[in-house]
Amino acid sequence: MTETVSDSSAGLEWVRGRGMGSLAEKMGFEWVEFTVERAVATMPVEGNTQPVGLLHGGAYVVLGESLGSMAANLYAGPGRLAVGVDINATHTRSATSGIVTGVCTPIHLGRSITVHEIVLTDEQGRRCSTVRITNHIKDAPQK
Repeated sequence: MTETVSDSSAGLEWVRGRGMGSLAEKMGFEWVEFTVERAVATMPVEGNTQPVGLLHGGAYVVLGESLGSMAANLYAGPGRLAVGVDINATHTRSATSGIVTGVCTPIHLGRSITVHEIVLTDEQGRRCSTVRITNHIKDAPQK
């Protein structure tokens, strides 16, 4: 595994250099903080809603998976790749406007498995969704 990246500016440089992917770009994700111990990103509610105006449950999951997978890949280090093998979400509140913030923290960082919890809150700090993702770490494919 890589040395723990505890400097958020180095982690932000790494994650921004890797890119967030076209789906995250379309959804308006913004990286705020990024280390192995804590990763934070935001997403606007506008443009990511269901027909009735609530933030789509799948949008919470996309933000959670992006945070958890990218954090696992930072932890995995060069020459290794973290791939998601399980994800679940519990939605407890509906955001209808503003910005949602996801805070990702590790539950388990092992040699071949990582588990992260991502808590998604609205602008009032109320928990809207909790996502848990498990990633398998393996050797990156040879190019």
